[in-house]
Parts: sequence; structure tokens; C-alpha cells
Amino acid sequence: MGSVTTKKHPNGLDYVEVNTDLCQASIFLQGAQIDYFQPKDKAPLLWVSDADDYQPGNGIRGGIPVCWPWFGASPTEGFPQHGFARTSIWSLASVKMRDQLVDLTFTLKITEANKQFWPHDTEVSVLFTLGETLSVSIVNKNNADYPVKLTQALHTYFPIEDIHQLTATGFSGAKYIEFGKGPYSQDSDEVSFTRETDRVYTDLASTQLLHTPNGTIEVSRENSQSAVLWNPWIDKSERLSRFNNNDYLTMVCHEAANVLEDEVSLAPGESHTLTTHIRWA
Repeated sequence: MGSVTTKKHPNGLDYVEVNTDLCQASIFLQGAQIDYFQPKDKAPLLWVSDADDYQPGNGIRGGIPVCWPWFGASPTEGFPQHGFARTSIWSLASVKMRDQLVDLTFTLKITEANKQFWPHDTEVSVLFTLGETLSVSIVNKNNADYPVKLTQALHTYFPIEDIHQLTATGFSGAKYIEFGKGPYSQDSDEVSFTRETDRVYTDLASTQLLHTPNGTIEVSRENSQSAVLWNPWIDKSERLSRFNNNDYLTMVCHEAANVLEDEVSLAPGESHTLTTHIRWA
């Protein structure tokens, strides 16, 4: 069947290593962040900068950071970018093996320190299903007696070999905001990359394809009408931490999200699950 083992990175971060007949993966307890996933006999599906040194307290620059309970900058000055979940220590709550698939559930306890950012009585967990396809879900439940709103994203970094040869498809009919301007209508089904790209899409179809020199990656979403498409290009690459100046050439982010008018609004007792599925097509 396979194995699920808890290990420690040389810099001190704990992670879970998965080895099965279908895939290999590693998921860090800090941020419930997967940094490696490789289906059997295929290339890895996630990208990490080799400038990242896996230091405690820093989100890993690659894999799938979990942006929660807000995406981007908080409206409250001084609050952490993309929320506090990606640098918090999660707990491995359950491990299940079924038909060569592995299900791992990570939960986050809201500490007293984090209640300054998020004083609401909610539960959040991240579920990974690992096989030939990688599926990742953020599960929210509102235990409060009043409605709670949040935004979130699975900030997935993909290896694309050469940004100049990347074509992304599946965008026809969507709208997007870029650099605070828009919304613009996406007339073409296809997106190519010749400059910094930082688009927040809404009204987006559930599946996009990343056509790379090494093959086509299929990215699909559930309970999400929004997604983020990002490549920092040249100038921003020089300003990013834990990122090489030329890393923009070999990566792109396409992120399943609930942002803008697609934000999650939870009534008392209500739950919501955002899911992304990733595979070689």
C-alpha cells in the first residue's frame, strides 16, 4: 500500500512524507503546506524556489501555501499578508488509506495570539487526497451564532519549464482585475505571458489547462468561481524574498480561490469546502 511517515527538516520544520504505488509527496505542518507531489512515472507537479531555506516562521516559496482567512492584504494595517494560516503550526488529525489513495487531514487551532486577527468561533481544516491526482481542500465551519465572511486561496506554484512557451487555456468569458484596475472581459480562451501578470479572475470556468514544454497540467476547482493567475516577471522577482531573480522563467501560480464577490459567507452552523484538483492531463 505505502507509508506515511513524520520527519524533521534539517532547519527544524516537521513534515509528513508519503510514499505509495501511485505517488510521492511531502507536507509540512507549518501552514499545512505541501511542497512536493510526484505521480508515479511522471514529473513533479509543484514548484519550489531553490532560494527558499525552509526557515520556521516563513511560508515556503512554492508548493501550495494556504491563504486563510483572507487573501492578499488585510484591510487592517499590520495584519499579515495572506492571513496567518500559512505560518501557523497545524496538527495532523487523521491518516486514511483506501484503494491506493491516501487521505490526510490537518487542523488548525486558533491560538490566543491569532485571535487578535480572527476572533470568530470557526473550524478550519485542510484535506489532501494523494494518488495519481493531487486534491487539496480547505474546509470551513462556522460555530458562531452570527454570520462570518472570509476570503481564501490555495496559492499553487506550478513548474512550467519556460514562461515564454507557456500557454494557459480555459479563460474564455471570465472577468479579471489586474493591478487594481478592471474588471476586464477575457475575450480569448488563451493567456500567454510577456510581462508581470497578476490577475484575479471571477466568473471563471471550473477547469484550466497549463500547456508547458513538458506536458499539459489540468487544474480544476470546486466551490470556487474565482482564481488568481500570477507571474512576477523580471522587476518584481528582484524584490521578492526567497526567490531567485530568474525564477519567474520556470514557474506560474494558478490559484483556486474564493475572493472578491466570490468570498465565503457562512451562516451560523454552515460549512464550506474549497477544492482544487491537479494532474498531468
